[in-house]
Amino acid sequence: MTDILRGAMISASLIIAIGAQNLFVLKQGLLKNHIFFVAAICFFCDFALMTIGIWGVGAFISRYPIITNSLAIFGALFLLWYGFNAFKSAVRGDSSMQVDSAEQRKSSLTKVILSTIAVTLLNPHVYLDTVVIVGGIAGTFSTEQKWAFLIGAVCVSFIWFFGIGYGARLLTPLFRQKRMWVILDSVVGLVMFYIAYRLIFYVICGQ
Repeated sequence: MTDILRGAMISASLIIAIGAQNLFVLKQGLLKNHIFFVAAICFFCDFALMTIGIWGVGAFISRYPIITNSLAIFGALFLLWYGFNAFKSAVRGDSSMQVDSAEQRKSSLTKVILSTIAVTLLNPHVYLDTVVIVGGIAGTFSTEQKWAFLIGAVCVSFIWFFGIGYGARLLTPLFRQKRMWVILDSVVGLVMFYIAYRLIFYVICGQ
């Protein structure tokens, strides 16, 4: 039980933070935009990455900077593109018009799935948190302790992503106002640009 709680606490400290993935899930939840698929993809990615991290892959990746640098470059390009679209959406007020558009939600399933995979797997911070940090912490554990640690970590991931995804619907009345969407899209754009900047800085300066 101690190792389960330890895994849960480490996972919570890494996941529960404002970042590209969480903002993406929140926005899809507000739009009621295939949120089950969004939350499920985020959870299963976490599950897979934490599993391979706990079983030793994290140490391997950390020894090869070219891997993390390549991920950082691709991730920065994607985040810059996503941030640009968020600012464009803020200017046009596109998101506020989608709140009640069930037909638009149905037609965008493929796009939402691909965007979820991209915002999750093209962000090197995901690998740093789930593979390197979680894997590094569990590196000295026994086999039994590793499984307990993994259970605690993935349980928090499941609760978090489905919680903010479906919980966001409680804020829908507030976000029927165009002004609130302008604020949210602007925050999303700023966060994406800032993370992209940090990734570029990491590649250039190595920190």
